[in-house]
Amino acid sequence: MCGIAGFLNNSGVKHTEFVLNAMLTRIRHRGPDDCGLFLSDNACIGNVRLSIVDIASGTQPMSVQNGRYWIAYNGEVYNHPELKKILEKKGHRFYTECDTEVVLHMYQEYGAEGLSQLNGQFAFVIWDTLEKELFMARDRMGIRPLFYTKPDHNSLVFASEIKALFEFPRVNRALSVEGLNQVFTFWTTLSPNTAFKNIYELPAGNYAKIKNGNIIIKPYWSLSFANRQQISLTDAVDQFRDLFRDAISLRMRADVPVAAYLSGGIDSTTTTAFIKKMFPEALRTFSIGFEEKDYDESVFQKQVAQHFDTKHHSVSFKNEDVAGLFEKVIWHAEIPILRTAPFPMFKLSKLVRDKGIKVVITGEGADEMLGGYNIFKEAIIRHFWSKYPQSKWRPLLLKKLYPYLPHIAHSGAAGLKLFFGYKLSETSSPAYSHLLRWNNTSRIRKFLSKEYNVDDNSLVQKYEELIAAEVKAYSPLAKAQFIESKMFMSGYLLSSQGDRMAMGNSVEGRYPFLDHRIVEFCTQLPDDLKIAGLDEKFLLKQVVKDVIPHSVLNRPKQAYRAPISQALLNEKSGFVDATLDVSKLKDLGAFDPQSVAKLVSKLRQNHIVSEVENMALMGMLSTQVLFDLYIKNYKPLKPDEVNRGRVMNRIY
Repeated sequence: MCGIAGFLNNSGVKHTEFVLNAMLTRIRHRGPDDCGLFLSDNACIGNVRLSIVDIASGTQPMSVQNGRYWIAYNGEVYNHPELKKILEKKGHRFYTECDTEVVLHMYQEYGAEGLSQLNGQFAFVIWDTLEKELFMARDRMGIRPLFYTKPDHNSLVFASEIKALFEFPRVNRALSVEGLNQVFTFWTTLSPNTAFKNIYELPAGNYAKIKNGNIIIKPYWSLSFANRQQISLTDAVDQFRDLFRDAISLRMRADVPVAAYLSGGIDSTTTTAFIKKMFPEALRTFSIGFEEKDYDESVFQKQVAQHFDTKHHSVSFKNEDVAGLFEKVIWHAEIPILRTAPFPMFKLSKLVRDKGIKVVITGEGADEMLGGYNIFKEAIIRHFWSKYPQSKWRPLLLKKLYPYLPHIAHSGAAGLKLFFGYKLSETSSPAYSHLLRWNNTSRIRKFLSKEYNVDDNSLVQKYEELIAAEVKAYSPLAKAQFIESKMFMSGYLLSSQGDRMAMGNSVEGRYPFLDHRIVEFCTQLPDDLKIAGLDEKFLLKQVVKDVIPHSVLNRPKQAYRAPISQALLNEKSGFVDATLDVSKLKDLGAFDPQSVAKLVSKLRQNHIVSEVENMALMGMLSTQVLFDLYIKNYKPLKPDEVNRGRVMNRIY
């Protein structure tokens, strides 16, 4: 895995080699093993490399033999050996064993149409020295990031992370009012927006062509739940098992050891079981526990590690780690966050790297594809309740979903109606499943100043209008899955908890549940193979019922969470008071100081804290830290801080 950066049309920029080296230095954590540059008057592209496949000869940027195309590539295309054989039959000659060269030859042979043949996770750019055109592409699910900005009409600056863009002299740094309001509603920004003004991401499953200052962006793949098929449980189990076995096999391809995350839940236990069955040699697994017992799953982690006889490593996440890691996590996340879930993932990836491992298999994507989230079951119950809204019994079903939330677990029917009854009858809404979550989250916006707060209803309404036609024929579950997968998975889960936290410690995550063949198979499954009654991930449980420990298979669903207010308000460094100091709040101007002070005071006095209040505290803290790191206190790198990469080619 790697990091890429570069720019087009460098007129007005002095010392282009230094600027590109500075951009790459900012993301050196993504590729500490090597660094290379291609330099010309029209385009400068570079790469920092985390060597995993063909360690000896995979240096980038890389060119085809005639020097027309140059690629800077971040990713893994797992089926590159098979694609290489196809290309060789067409007369292509190869000089390395790495997937980068295969991707470049695929583009040379097929152009953008070749993207549909790639199985992997990637973000890359290819510069055509003849046509003076830049091609950018990103994987189907948005596992690997790619950002860009246009300082003027003729220029374009791109990078794997936003921090690299800020090393380009003409890129301004400012938080986006629209982006902040989206985060404080949807938990993330809506692609292509980011938390920064005029900084955009290339959307997942899209490619772009940039020539003469014009940028054309097109999808080459889209997530669709439109073609549901009738299939028996037996056939579904067999087909899923075969697909998953192959997805695991492909993701074990590497020239370095591959390990696995082990959370103690069904998803990571499934990946561990398949790896151990297919590759009986010693498997290293990694877990994180919590000193707060409400969040800890270490008992199940140990059971699974013992059951499959893995070489297991674990680390404990302490409450003090939240404040201690805050700046590092936000530096890598590059967006305000409303939960502390990324913090343990950052600490876990550091353990992985400290043990000399570069690659881990993880279980992300199973919940989205196979119906594992409580929000899916919540929507089912609300649909059921909406048919008889006066019922005293139907809302009580919701207590089963959130036993870990005191204000829900201890509520009667009246309290549940008050909390879950928001727009109960609006079942025709294309976003019905998420209306309640977004309404609750949007209460955070009451802490925003007048200058930063936009119209309360417009954000959700615009999103409903955006997806209405696309999801019109979907079932209620499919609509919920579409939203969770299209918006939240790439925008939050795979970035703030996945790529960013792992790559912050130079670790590559691999996601077999997000193999595009598995995604496409799952989108076609009948709803009752995903959620049977209120039994989530029904198909997956059938696949592994005789494979994994019954203690894991039959355990109640436990959402992955980490402590917030109890960790932050009781720590001794004064982090909260220092970060939310009135003078600092006024520097940014995004939050109303009086409202902030009232919330902090309330949190310190009350033992029962609502999820919205927890998220509000995190949102304000992370926004202020983001502002301090990237706006107020950001300093471009000095010459003695910049690493010099190898110049692979220089054309002037």
